[in-house]
Amino acid sequence: MATKKIKPLIGVPTSIGRLPEHSIPHHMTGDRYLRAVAEGAGGMPLLIPGLPEHHDIDQLAEALDGLFLTGGRANVEPHHYGGAPFPEDEIIDPARDHVVLPLIRACVAHGVPVLGVCRGHQEINVALGGTLHYRVHLVDGMLDHRMPREGTIEEKFGLRHMLSVSPNGYFADLVGCTEARVNSAHGQGVDRLADGLVVEALAPDGLIEAFRLDGTDFVVGVQWHAEWGFQDHTLSKALFEAFGRAASARAGARARQTADA
Repeated sequence: MATKKIKPLIGVPTSIGRLPEHSIPHHMTGDRYLRAVAEGAGGMPLLIPGLPEHHDIDQLAEALDGLFLTGGRANVEPHHYGGAPFPEDEIIDPARDHVVLPLIRACVAHGVPVLGVCRGHQEINVALGGTLHYRVHLVDGMLDHRMPREGTIEEKFGLRHMLSVSPNGYFADLVGCTEARVNSAHGQGVDRLADGLVVEALAPDGLIEAFRLDGTDFVVGVQWHAEWGFQDHTLSKALFEAFGRAASARAGARARQTADA
């Protein structure tokens, strides 16, 4: 009898928000993120709510085959990396911060593959000891990476700028290219890169657009929204497939351990 292929269980932390018709908080994420996990990485997405007081982070990390970190309207609060306080009107999501940052560290410790996009890219850097620019467009010499205010949703997530892929790096080996064009919809960005992270791609202004954690099977962050139109974007599609392979390998190893127990 053929062995049934095991789909990897991939955790997707939610953001806290409120729907217009409700005053109570909702734990939410976008459909496109979940479809990218299911269709791009071949995994089973599992939503992780922003309930830090009710999670056992190590137990959760051990149960996962992968962790996918989405974008989000709120920014990581600066006290997590020693930055200046936000203005009072800044959107924040402390519940997500207090779930995701320790969960990233636990997943790295347990060998769980991790892929972060946009805010998720920034979360990985902060969780591992790096810092962020509060507003990239206010830094001398930097471009305005924020989402355009006008246009359709497709236009807002359209390809905006080139990035240069590090020669002989992981991305270059994965897709065999030295540059790619990507979307851009973020206000913050990586300032000081955490120890152990290796740059994989840069924007034209030198902003770090992608990194990987050295010495791991798959811990990768990308600043662009790789989930958006990943099917037709060579680099984004390859990243989700590689993430899926790493998560599947962990799922298979865990299944064999259970069978041998």
